[in-house]
Amino acid sequence: MAFSKRFPRTVKGSPYPSWEEIALTDSEEREIEEQSRQENIKLFQECIEDAKKIASSKSLKDYQTDLIHIAISLFEKRASHSVYQKERRCKDKFEEKSP
Repeated sequence: MAFSKRFPRTVKGSPYPSWEEIALTDSEEREIEEQSRQENIKLFQECIEDAKKIASSKSLKDYQTDLIHIAISLFEKRASHSVYQKERRCKDKFEEKSP
């Protein structure tokens, strides 16, 4: 099922917008997912390094499980890019259609 998002379009003479649904093609969605996957791998590696720095700077013992927990917390904060990228692509398509 293709990713889609709805956007409001101003209707002349009406205080209420008309909602228009924009959907990504399967190829656009796959492209974004692959790009996000590559970015997420790099991002998680960075999060692991950041977790090591945090543990070291706070004189914490660097148990692997603790480092991974810190890295996961950092990753969850940073890794919402896939949906964001899909929404941004839909927004770009919506704006291209705008008169």
